[in-house]
Amino acid sequence: MQSQFKQIKVWDFPVRAFHWVMVVLLGALWWSADAGEMSLHQIFAYLLLTLLAFRLVWGVIGSDTAKFTHFIRSPKTVVQYAKDKHKPQSLGHNPLGGYMVVLLLSLLTIQLVTGLFATDDIFTEGPLYSYVSSDAVSTLTWVHKQNFNIILGFAAMHVLAVIVYLVKGENLITAMITGYKRVKGELLHPKMTCIWLALIVFAVLFAAVWFSLLADVVKYM
Repeated sequence: MQSQFKQIKVWDFPVRAFHWVMVVLLGALWWSADAGEMSLHQIFAYLLLTLLAFRLVWGVIGSDTAKFTHFIRSPKTVVQYAKDKHKPQSLGHNPLGGYMVVLLLSLLTIQLVTGLFATDDIFTEGPLYSYVSSDAVSTLTWVHKQNFNIILGFAAMHVLAVIVYLVKGENLITAMITGYKRVKGELLHPKMTCIWLALIVFAVLFAAVWFSLLADVVKYM
């Protein structure tokens, strides 16, 4: 029976790096906001902005399992998958997991966009603070704070789901570290996009964020 399983590479390095660096940055953002280290908070936020922008681009031009077209399914497919007692194998994100990815990326986008207008009412304002009214700033700051709690809630759900899969015998953590997954039967190997393309895309995005936002924060620290 063991011979029926084989190792297949399902996650490329850019996707795995995005996942773990995002975890670290979210922790850093939480700590910096709680400690009142707002300059560091802005730096971490702009790094996350670069990372998120990269993931959105990589979701279009990246490896098969990284592409949104690979894991965003119709609502009917997702409901059917949730009802199935014997769920089919998924090389990348399963239909439910795909929706979770989209939801988390959307929440992160909301968090970053509202942060551009937010203020701590002491020393620090977002770079777009002066472009909207004080009422809008108050609303966007409130959304920024509340949305982070929502992100933490869904992150906890994600961790719980990983634990459930681990109990059932599917180690998603190892797959996201090594890139390889144990699968049963004959499944096509996903096509992996060249890592040099990922490095070029990330470098371009980082340069754009650096010159437009990040350099000024670092300069005045």
